[in-house]
Amino acid sequence: RALPGARCGCDGQPGVGGTSRSPLRSAAARERVEGERVAGAGNRLSSAPGISFSSQIPAGPARRRAREFVAPSGQLQRVHPNVLAKALKQATVYQDEEIVVINKPYGLPVHGGPGIKNCISDVLPVLAKMLENARAEPLHLCHRLDKETTGVMVLARSKEVAEKIRFLFKTRQVEKVYWAISLGDPDPAEGIVEIPIVEKEVRSHQSHYKMALAPNYRLSPEDGKVVKIRKNRNAESAVTRYRLLARSSACSLLELQPITGVKHQIRVHLAYGLGCPILGDHKYSHWSKLAPQKLPEITLKRLKLEQSKARHLPLHLHARRLSLPLGERIDLVCKPPLFFQKTLKKLELDIAED
Repeated sequence: RALPGARCGCDGQPGVGGTSRSPLRSAAARERVEGERVAGAGNRLSSAPGISFSSQIPAGPARRRAREFVAPSGQLQRVHPNVLAKALKQATVYQDEEIVVINKPYGLPVHGGPGIKNCISDVLPVLAKMLENARAEPLHLCHRLDKETTGVMVLARSKEVAEKIRFLFKTRQVEKVYWAISLGDPDPAEGIVEIPIVEKEVRSHQSHYKMALAPNYRLSPEDGKVVKIRKNRNAESAVTRYRLLARSSACSLLELQPITGVKHQIRVHLAYGLGCPILGDHKYSHWSKLAPQKLPEITLKRLKLEQSKARHLPLHLHARRLSLPLGERIDLVCKPPLFFQKTLKKLELDIAED
């Protein structure tokens, strides 16, 4: 494995090119999901009463294009909980006597909190009744996905199964594969990022917290030799495999396999470790400030978007595949949401579906 060298990430946070060429194990295992469906629940609710985006998007020729990105994040936040439960039912891609698997929509938090009206955990009792019957036990969360992340999410029908699945995640027996559209492309095109991550306060005119790299090594500026750094005791080990699937228009489609499960791990490793922030990741495209992501001219042109509207771009990170060793191994696949698919087409990032 190549020793990590110093490399500048996006904007201020020094990255570490701690990558090595290592074959990324293909996730083309036997799929048990038949009749894979796009769970674009947000798209089915475009005419829900009381939902309007006109106040968020200024008038003008760019309105329609910007609106297309804003819509996925706003709809399910405003609907009645029963409508949300119905949307999640439509987003169900697999179920058996132990688990229910949904294609999580964009912009929907898993847990509640300040300012959050709707979340997945709050409607699990209603969803269970819709899927089974009025006496059904509430479904149980088994793992988490960030609010902005879409894709495979497993729910358990009982506490016992939920505990079993949580143990599988904790002991790293679950194989997870993500897709992300990034700005730029990684060098090398395939490898492993193995750099610890720690949460840090960013002190600027707008103080905030971000996850950051906490590398164990750095390159000496004097002679270029690798120097060991004193370990940050608050840092967590983080390992991400990556593979370039396609590149075009100053962007790339990447396949990612997080071996560990640190908060924002994929986003931080791509932005600061490889210098390839995820498209729509406004948080990690800058270090010292909170600002919309700066996009290359060719990317803006292909997306037919103005830089002033870039703030409306959603995070293009999708939990594509999950392999769960629950008795016999279950391989679950979810297609990306509609906005992700449209971006792939506009950027001419062609990939053959497996």
